[in-house]
Amino acid sequence: MKLPKGERSELGTKLEDYSLNPFHPQGQHKARVFESVLGITLANKSVLKQALLATAMTSDQFVSTGNNGFGETFTLRFTLATEKGSAAVLSAGDRSQQRGLSKTDNLLYTVTR
Repeated sequence: MKLPKGERSELGTKLEDYSLNPFHPQGQHKARVFESVLGITLANKSVLKQALLATAMTSDQFVSTGNNGFGETFTLRFTLATEKGSAAVLSAGDRSQQRGLSKTDNLLYTVTR
C-alpha cells in the first residue's frame, strides 16, 4: 500500500539526534552500522534523508502495522546502495499524524547486508 500523505513526510531531527548520532546512548550503535555498511554519517546524511523521503512519496510497499495510540503505524523494507558499494535493507517505521503529515517515528532499526 502507499503511505498515506507520503508526499508530506518529514524526518524532523531523527537522523541527527538518533540514527546517525555516534554519541547517543542507543543511536550510536545504529550510527556505527550505517557508517560501516553504507558509509553514511552525519556529514553526508542527505543521502539517507533523500532516500527516505523519496521512498515515502513513491513506494507502494508499505505495510500497516496497526495503531499505537498516536496514529496508524507503517513499516517498509527497501534497498539502498551507496558509493561505498554496499547495499542494505532498511526497515523504517512511520506514523500518520492527525495534522496531516507523516512523521517518522522508529526510524531505521535494522540494517542488513
